[in-house]
Amino acid sequence: MTAPDSPRLPPLAGAAVDRAGDERAAPGLIDSARVAADTRVLVLTGDRAPLATPSALHWVEPAMVDDGAAWAFLGRDAHGAALLAAVFEAADDEPFHAPAGWGGLRAVGGELSDHDAGAFVEALSVGRWLLEAPYCPACGALTMTVDAGWSRRCPSCGRQHFPRTDPAVIVAITSADDPDALLLGSNALWGESRFSCFAGFVEAGESLEAAVRREVGEESGVQVTDVRYRGSQAWPYPRSLMLGFLATAADDSSARADGEEIVAVRWFTRDEIGAGLAGEGDVALPGRASIAHRLISDWYAGRA
Repeated sequence: MTAPDSPRLPPLAGAAVDRAGDERAAPGLIDSARVAADTRVLVLTGDRAPLATPSALHWVEPAMVDDGAAWAFLGRDAHGAALLAAVFEAADDEPFHAPAGWGGLRAVGGELSDHDAGAFVEALSVGRWLLEAPYCPACGALTMTVDAGWSRRCPSCGRQHFPRTDPAVIVAITSADDPDALLLGSNALWGESRFSCFAGFVEAGESLEAAVRREVGEESGVQVTDVRYRGSQAWPYPRSLMLGFLATAADDSSARADGEEIVAVRWFTRDEIGAGLAGEGDVALPGRASIAHRLISDWYAGRA
């Protein structure tokens, strides 16, 4: 497995927010930040955030946040001001009016600056964990949130728990014979015109290289060579770390859908991929927020 020589960071992958992790253990960090005049808060309801413009988040003062939110310390901005997340369960009603409405990470993440995209994926990742994992998985007791939202401590058995991240590989397959052909698959849960890269979770005791070969073989019937790492991206649906790869088919003719998870596989020409990226033609490709889009667009542009 080789790393890219000059990698372009995938969407949502920029380390543009100073997480200031060494501050999380400070007593009362969130309480003190909530009364500081320069603190800014990113409010989430479900996976939607408020937008100042179609390409910028709308940050608010702590006083604008309703009661009942789960809070986490995201870090500090370039001027040292605290950045907080205030997270609510998904609801039909929006907590407040946002200048450009509210948008989900999938829809708007690819349009945001590195700073806002990084803050959004960080807030959604830790926020989902805060809302969905309040109980100790060892004894079932209700846990206490500590470390400014980044861990939970069980008052019953004393265990400490942290947000979970599940590694997954995602792979675009190049042709053994044609430099202008790319293999993509269509998932059974999508419409018949939507195609993307092949993906799956890394199993216990499995390397990334082995996971690439297993997942691609299971879903497309293709054995691959020349596995090339292209970058990673957090994807909080629900808690994945997507590790992107390109690989080359050993035999193009072996491509076939597994008929269960993947209902169709197809070799696309470079022109067809270009049309899909432009929103034209007969195929719908992944949105700009996803690492799948970056894998495909880099191949199309000759950066793979």
